[in-house]
Amino acid sequence: MQYGYMGSYVRVDLTEGNITFQTFSDEELRKYIGGTGLGTKILYDETDITTDPLGPENVLTFNTGPLVGTKAPNFGRYHVVTKSPLTGKYAEANSGGKFGPALRKSGYDGIIVTGKAKKPVYLSIDNGKVELLDAAELWGKDTYEVGDWMKETYGKTSVCCCIGPAGENLSRIAAIMNDGRDGRTAARCGVGAVMGSKNLKAIVVRGNKEVPLFDKDRFNAVSKEWSQKIANGPGKDVLGLYGTSCGLEGTEVMGDLPIKNWGQGNFEGAKKICGPAMAETILTKRYYCGQCVIGCGRVVEVKEGKYALEESAGPEYETLGTLGANLLIDDLAAISTMNVLCNRYGLDTISAGCTVSFAIEAFEKGLLTKDDLGGLELKWGDPDSAIALIGKIARREDFGYWLAEGSKIASEKLGGIAPQLAVHVRGLEFPAHDPRGANGLALQYITSPRGACHLSSFTHDFEYGGGGPKLNFPDEAFNRFGYEGKGAFVAQYQDLMALFDSLTGCKFVIFGFEGKPLEKIRMFLELATGWDITEEELMETGERIMNLKHLYNLKCGWTAEEAKLPYKMYGITRGSGGAADNIPNAGLMLTQYNKVRCWNEHGIPLKETLDRLGLEWTAPSM
Repeated sequence: MQYGYMGSYVRVDLTEGNITFQTFSDEELRKYIGGTGLGTKILYDETDITTDPLGPENVLTFNTGPLVGTKAPNFGRYHVVTKSPLTGKYAEANSGGKFGPALRKSGYDGIIVTGKAKKPVYLSIDNGKVELLDAAELWGKDTYEVGDWMKETYGKTSVCCCIGPAGENLSRIAAIMNDGRDGRTAARCGVGAVMGSKNLKAIVVRGNKEVPLFDKDRFNAVSKEWSQKIANGPGKDVLGLYGTSCGLEGTEVMGDLPIKNWGQGNFEGAKKICGPAMAETILTKRYYCGQCVIGCGRVVEVKEGKYALEESAGPEYETLGTLGANLLIDDLAAISTMNVLCNRYGLDTISAGCTVSFAIEAFEKGLLTKDDLGGLELKWGDPDSAIALIGKIARREDFGYWLAEGSKIASEKLGGIAPQLAVHVRGLEFPAHDPRGANGLALQYITSPRGACHLSSFTHDFEYGGGGPKLNFPDEAFNRFGYEGKGAFVAQYQDLMALFDSLTGCKFVIFGFEGKPLEKIRMFLELATGWDITEEELMETGERIMNLKHLYNLKCGWTAEEAKLPYKMYGITRGSGGAADNIPNAGLMLTQYNKVRCWNEHGIPLKETLDRLGLEWTAPSM
C-alpha cells in the first residue's frame, strides 16, 4: 500500500471520451511527491516545443499532495500544471479553498486531461465514480452561476472548479475558479484558457474516502498540536484579522507596491485599501480554506452606493495592489466590485489589473484611442472605466480582444513604445511586488519557471524583515538593496518553495513552524507515508523539481535572453518612496545564481547536476 496516497490519478481523453486510471511507482512519488513536482513530470513526459498550448495535444493536470485531505494544518491546496498559452512554456497555478481536499476524498490524487471534447462537457467524480457529462446548459454561465448549479445538483458537500466566459473565449489571462461564490482561484499563466480550449467547463468532486496514513493516531495527534500552535501564533493577529493585505501600507512605504503602472513611488490611498481599512468598513467574516487554521480569506459586503455588493469573496493583497494602487483607485467598494467581476468572468486579477494599467498608460500616451475601445475613455483613478474595460477583456470586445491576450501581446499589437509600458517576464504580468524594492525579488522574477512570480522563492518577505526559515544565510543576504549571497539565497528558497508546492501546502504555514519547516514537513511525511526521509533529501527533492521545471522550459526553446526584467524595472526610477532610485542589477545576481545551481553561463544544467538529481534522462531532449 502507498500510504499517504489514494493510489491513482483519473486520466480523461476528451477527444475519445475515455476515462482510465494511472498509477505512479513508489520511486516516482518519492522523487516528485505530488503537486507541481508530479505535475511537471507528467508535463515533461507528454508535451514539448511542438505542443500548441490551446491545442488538444496539451495536457492539463490537477494535482494534490500526500497531506491533502488529512488533518495536517494548511496543507489543503491543489496545483494546476500545463503548458502556458501566455508564455508558451511552463505553467503552474495553485489555489486554496476546498477543492483539493474534496478531490482526495472523492478517491483520487489528481486528474490528467488531454484532448478536446466535441461539445462542452463537465467531469463528475463522486466517491470513486467518474463520468463525463453534457455541459451545454452551463456554457456561457459565469463561475458563481456554475457553482450554484453544482451545489443544487450534487449537494452542499460537493466542490467544483470551473471556467467563466473568459476561459470559454480563450483569454490568455483566464483563470480556473473553485468554491463558487467563495472565489478561490488557480489564476496564473492562462490555465483557464487551456481548460476552455478543451471544451471542459467544470469538474465537480465529492466523497468521504479517507487518506490511508502510515501512523494515523500519531499523525492526527501531531496535526492537532500544530494546528493549535499555528492558530495561536503570529498569524492570528495579523493574517487572521486583516488578511493578506495586512501589510499593504508597509509595502507602499518600502517601495514594494505597484503604483500607476509601476511608475510612481508613493500612493496616499494605500491607507484606504489596506487590511485594517477593510476590517473597519466592509469585512463581514473570515474565510478558511480546506485544513486552514489561519483564516486569511476575506468575505465582504457593500450595503449601499453604486458599488453595492451582496456578501462576496473579498479582494486579497495582490488584487488590491494591481486593481487598486496600480490604477490609482483607492475605493475599497469599487475594487471589491472589480474583484467579483474578475471572479465571475474567470480572469486572473493580477494579469487583469496589470493589463488594465498598461492600457490606461497607453491611452494617456495616445497609443490607444476611444475609437479602439468603442468610445470608452480610460483615466487614472476612475473605477467605472476600469470596470467597463474588464468586461471588454472578458468578452473580447473592441481592443479588449487584444488585451485578453495579456499585456505583452497587446503591447506588440500597438507597437511603438507600447512594449516599454508592459510589465512582465516572458509574458506573465508582475504580481503586486516591485523588484526595485528588493533586489532578490528581481532575481526571483527572471528565474521563476512560470515567469514573474513572487511565490517561487518568497525571499522578498524576508528581505523586508520577516523572520524566514533558517537556511544558514549570512545577514548580508537579507539586505534588500545588497547583492552578496543573493544567488544562493534565492536558489535555496526556490527549492524549499518547490517542496511546498509538491506538497500543495500554504506558504504562510512556514511562519507557524517556528522557522523550522523542513523539520516539521519531514515529521508529517514520515507519519503519513512511512518514508524514512531526511531534511537533506527533502531539499534535494525541491532542487530536482526546480531543475525539471527549468529543463521543461529549455525543452520548449527557452534561452538566457528570456532571463531579463522589463524596461520599467531597469530604465526608470520612481524618484520617490522607499526605493526611489534603486535599479536592481539582475545580471550580476544571475551570474551568482547559475553558479550556485551548477548550470553553465547559458543557464543549462551541467551533466553532473543532472546525474546527481537523477535527471540524466532529460539530457538527450535538451
